[in-house]
Amino acid sequence: MSSVEEVIEYKCPNCGSGMVFDAATGMLSCPGCGRKDNIEQAPDPLQNQTSAEHAEHAVNEYHCSSCGAVIVTEPETSATSCSFCGSAVVLIDRVSGQFAPAMVIPFAITKDEAMKAFKKWCRNGLLTPRGFMTADRIAGITGMYVPFWLYDLHNDIEVHGQATKVRIYEQGDYRYTETQHFAIYRKIHLDYARLPIDASEKMNDELMDKLEPFPYGQLKAFKTPYLAGYIAEKYSYNDEQLLPRAKDKTSPYIDAYISSTVSGYTTVNYTDKHIDTNMKQADYVLLPVWMVRYNFNRTEYTFAMNGQTGKVVGKPPTSKAKVAAWFAGVSAVSFLGLKLVAWMMGGGFL
Repeated sequence: MSSVEEVIEYKCPNCGSGMVFDAATGMLSCPGCGRKDNIEQAPDPLQNQTSAEHAEHAVNEYHCSSCGAVIVTEPETSATSCSFCGSAVVLIDRVSGQFAPAMVIPFAITKDEAMKAFKKWCRNGLLTPRGFMTADRIAGITGMYVPFWLYDLHNDIEVHGQATKVRIYEQGDYRYTETQHFAIYRKIHLDYARLPIDASEKMNDELMDKLEPFPYGQLKAFKTPYLAGYIAEKYSYNDEQLLPRAKDKTSPYIDAYISSTVSGYTTVNYTDKHIDTNMKQADYVLLPVWMVRYNFNRTEYTFAMNGQTGKVVGKPPTSKAKVAAWFAGVSAVSFLGLKLVAWMMGGGFL
C-alpha cells in the first residue's frame, strides 16, 4: 500500500503565490507581488522534523499542498515543481535524515543570465558549424542542485627510487660523459580539502568534473528555501562508495607533487611507491548546475553550466569545413615559414 508523504511549499504571506529562490538577490521571492524574504532569517519547516520521522524513504506518493495533485517524480528527485499548478515543492523525506545535506552553494546566475551566457559561449566556437553558433536551438534549460561529496583526505606517501645526473664536458680534444647515480627516498604528507565528487548516478562524471572549481567560500548551511523553484537530487552513492573515485582523482596531483620533490635529476625511476589515503571528513552538499539541452541537425547535445561562475562545459559539434580550413591555414603558414628560413640561409625551397 502506498503512503502519502509531506512536501514543503513556500506561500507568500501577502498574496498567497508560491515563492521561489531568486538567484539575483539570494532571497526567497514572490513572483506575484514582489515580496522578498531573507532566507537566513526565515524559518525552515524541515527543522521541525525529526530524523526518525523520515528515516524510512520507501514512500512513493506525494501530494501538492496547493492543488492536491499527485506529484510524480523519479526516485532521486528531492525538489521539483507540480506539473499541474507549477508550485515549487521540496520533498521532505528526501532532504532529511540520512539525505539531509550539510551545506549548499546557492545559484548566483538567473535563468535569463544563463541563457545569455550560453549563447555567448556558442558564438565563441571557432570550429563549430555556423548554425550552431547562432544558439537559437535551445530545447531546454534546467536549474539543478546536484549532490556532491566534499572530501577532506590525508595521504601518507613513501617513495623509493633511483636517479641519475649526467654531465657532458670537453677537455682538450676529448668529450666526456659523467653519470652520477643516486638512491632517492621521499616521505610525504599531503592533505586535500574539499575534493568534490558528484554523487548522482544519472550525471556524467566527466562533465561534472570539468565544472570545477566551485566557489566554496559561498557554501551556506543547508536550508530548504534555497531549493524552491529548482530541481534537486539526493545522492545515489554514499561517501564510502565514492572514496575509490576520490582517491583516483587525487592520483595525478600526488604524482605531480612527488615529481616536484625530485627535480634536478637527469632521469628518475621509481622502484616502490606506497600511498596510504585516509578520509578525514566527507560533507554532503548540493552544488548549482544549469543543464542545457540543445538540438542541432536532429541530434540533442547536453551542456552544463556552473550556477555560480557561469563556466560552460560540454562537447559541441565541429564543422568539417572549418577544421579543413584551419589545417590548410596552419599548413600554409608552415610552408611560408620554411620558405622564408631557406631564403634567409641563401638557399632555395621548392
